[in-house]
Formats: sequence, structure tokens, C-alpha cells
Amino acid sequence: MNTSLYWEDIKRIAELEYSWDKFYKKTLLIAGASGMIGTFLVDVLMYRNKTHNMKCKVIAVGKNRDKGYSRFQNYWTSPYFEFISWDITTPYPSKINNIDYIIHAASNTHPIQYANFPVETITTNVLGLKNLLDLTKEKSSTRLLFLSSVEIYGENRGDVEKFSEKYCGYMDCNTLRAGYPESKRLCEAFCQAYAKEWNIDFVTIRLARVFGSTMSEGDSKAIAQFIQKAIQKEDIILKSKGNQFYSYCYVADAVSGIVKVLLDGKCTYAYNIAGKECDMRLAEIAEYLADISETKVIFQIPENIEKMGYSTATKALLDISLAEELGYISLYNIKDGLKRTIEILK
Repeated sequence: MNTSLYWEDIKRIAELEYSWDKFYKKTLLIAGASGMIGTFLVDVLMYRNKTHNMKCKVIAVGKNRDKGYSRFQNYWTSPYFEFISWDITTPYPSKINNIDYIIHAASNTHPIQYANFPVETITTNVLGLKNLLDLTKEKSSTRLLFLSSVEIYGENRGDVEKFSEKYCGYMDCNTLRAGYPESKRLCEAFCQAYAKEWNIDFVTIRLARVFGSTMSEGDSKAIAQFIQKAIQKEDIILKSKGNQFYSYCYVADAVSGIVKVLLDGKCTYAYNIAGKECDMRLAEIAEYLADISETKVIFQIPENIEKMGYSTATKALLDISLAEELGYISLYNIKDGLKRTIEILK
């Protein structure tokens, strides 16, 4: 991440005219801090600590301490950073004291993980949230933000162009792949239950399909594989007809949405977050990346284990008007985001 282009993205999000003063001398706990979204969020917060003297304590939670050190070693000795090695499916460590904000960003997020680790996919979402909700309940002034997904809407029934936060489409729960979206749905219900019984303060964001330079090398999502091939100047492999029509979100805009909703979202509300001008068919993404990498698109039948993890949704576009009314700012269209991702990773 030691590239000027990456830090330009960090600075642009950190300088948005949001109510950052609410983070002054506060403590944020980020579960899943070593993931694609968590790492970017940590960098934004630590950047503001450095440039705006925000004095915001960031507690980064991840399973692997060595991985955490490798990614966050520049912050390791900062008084405003702490890494805790914690599997959030187990009860939280008693040493966690004052916390003002909690973000649940820990989850399996791509097809091979869904297919190979279906139990872990569900337990990380649900049991992890249960432990974070208990922590929120214990710290009475704490606000929790749950990262949900566009996938909770299921399949578009053909009655709307875009999903609003009130939409509920079709989903076949009796499949292996359903573990991811169904557990996300249960998590949203879990948050509502805790708010009713324990009066906790929480907000939810439903993210579009996120991409960016902080994705892992093993990410098996189609767009991630396309990007990897484009960087290597290899042919882009399309494992379907590519008619899937989805909303996407560059990682910087995903973090912009997280920050805005965490700071100003209405308690118990869910907000769709996607990039502006980021609706595109999968085949069009493949063709665009092949064009800029001077390669071509080829078709390949997916392996069975990978196919088992694929979403069956053919159209999943998000209406982000509620988040925009709140003041959410999206800075990157999909082509800009793809270009920047490739340039940074090169």
C-alpha cells in the first residue's frame, strides 16, 4: 500500500466534510480489520489521527496477529492503535474496556470460501455478531455498525429496477450458497432483537459488491479474478454468459459509506451503499478490463466447488437515495475504481 495513488484515495475519504469531530478522543473497535474494507478504514482513521489530531483509538481485531503486524506495523507503537488477536465466534476478551463504536466487518466474502467453509461463513456472521452485540449491550453508550450485503435482497422478482431498503426478493434457503445471505439476514434481525430487549444503538449498511486494491490475492469473486488477470496482462476468463447486472462499490466509497452511517445514521435503520455510476453487467466489466490490459475475454466452465459458491441473482441494483439524503458521498465511478485498483496493484 506504499503508493501515492492509494494514499490519494485515503486522503480523499479522510477529507470529506463529515462530522469527524464525533470521533475525537473516542475508541473504535473494528472486527475484520485485516480484510479488504477493514484495512482501508483503519488507514483512513489513522491518517486523520496524524493530520487532524483526532486522538481516536483504533482497536483492530483479527484472528492472525502476524498478519495484523504485517499490515499495520506502521501503527504498531502508536498510542492510538491496538491489535487484538480474537476469533469473534468466541466470547470477547475481558481486557476490552471503553469502546464508543463497534464495526462488524468480519465475514467470508467470496465463492470458494462459501463453498469450502459454509459453517464458518455462518458462524462468523451470526456468532460473531452475537458476541459484538453482547459487548455493545455491556457498554451502554456504544454504537454498533453491522456490515450487511446486497445479497439479503435475494433475486429480483422483476417488479422493481433497483432495491430500496424495504424490498424483499426471492431466496432459496435450502442450498449451500444460502448460508451467506441468510446469515446476513438473521444478523439484521438479531440487531433489531437486541435493540428491542436491551435498547442498544445500532445501524446497518447493505453493501454492493465491493472491489479495490485491498482485496486478498485469493479472492475468488468474478470481478477480483478479472482484475488479477488484467494486472498480469492475461486473457480475462468469463465463467458465465456475463449477463449478471449488479451494483458495485470501490472500496474507498464503501468506507465513505461506513463512516457516514456510523456517525449520522438513524438508530435501527439500514442504508444501501453503492458507488455512483457503478451499475454494470459482468460481461461489460470483463470487456473493459480486457480492453485496458490489451487482452481478450475467453469463456471457461467453472469448477464445481467454485460454482457452488456463486450467487444465482441475475439483477441486483441498489437504490442509494436514502444514504445520499443522509449525506453519503460517492467519489468514484466503476471505471475509475477499476483503473485505480489495477494501477495500485501493479
